[in-house]
Amino acid sequence: MCMLKQMDGLNMSFEQPVDKGFGVTDLPPNSADKPKKKKPKIQHYRTIWISDVHLGTKGCQAEFLLDFMRHNESEQLYLVGDIIDCWSLTRSWYWHQTHNDVVQKILRKARKGTEVIFVPGNHDEPLRNYHALQVGDVKITREAVHTAADGKRYLVIHGDEFDGVVRYAKWLAVLGDRSYQLLMRLNRYLNAVRKLMGKPYWSLSAHLKHRVKEAVQFMGDFEQAVTDEARSRGLDGVICGHIHHAEIKNIDDITYMNDGDWVESCTALVEDFEGNFEIIKWTRIDHEPARQKARAAQRQRADAELADAV
Repeated sequence: MCMLKQMDGLNMSFEQPVDKGFGVTDLPPNSADKPKKKKPKIQHYRTIWISDVHLGTKGCQAEFLLDFMRHNESEQLYLVGDIIDCWSLTRSWYWHQTHNDVVQKILRKARKGTEVIFVPGNHDEPLRNYHALQVGDVKITREAVHTAADGKRYLVIHGDEFDGVVRYAKWLAVLGDRSYQLLMRLNRYLNAVRKLMGKPYWSLSAHLKHRVKEAVQFMGDFEQAVTDEARSRGLDGVICGHIHHAEIKNIDDITYMNDGDWVESCTALVEDFEGNFEIIKWTRIDHEPARQKARAAQRQRADAELADAV
């Protein structure tokens, strides 16, 4: 669990000025001799779901998430767990300025009228103690039922409740999390080298996950378990996170949707105003100069970490 002192430190950091540097947030006005920059094109959705951001870890792709939130608005925003990684923060404190910017951006959306619903996961489990409370215009709940524009109803949960390792052998889950952090560290160094070769971002962990038989079987069992839960409640589908694998598919008569993560794949689930759902893969979109600046900021950070490791 995150220690109280650390959580207080987070609250203090939330009050700092927002959106500084990194090329993905609002910049100071240009001087008179410079042409005005065009405002980014905003895409509007009825609902957006994001999860598994893991703020407080070096693997968090905060720059990409900031850019996504700048270019996308919605009436509702679901935070489907593991937004803050309390497991990692209790081991060692890491809180980059971009992580603070993500929190500020979410709070700003809530203040401006977006309904923000936070469903904590296993990595931010201490926040489950604030179930049914509203903090800074953000509603906290253990789970939710979302009614889509077409009237269909979906269970919204993080999903760790259906992960046997997390539920019955937490020590093994923590051990697995540390191994995963080592893999993500290797992933950062690998992408620093790929950058020098002029190649785009690539997730080593995601690549391995889909080629290891046990991992594929785990994901299949997880998907079946959460869809069974939705069926038992008489719902049309389930929306979750947890396994870092974005997907939309039907399992028998139930629609299964996973919004992915912002560590490996940088994905979000969106709903339009007619009730249609889509997975947005943000690292594959290259339509704004801001996207290039986000990549540059990420690569600069990776270069600095690589230099420290040498």
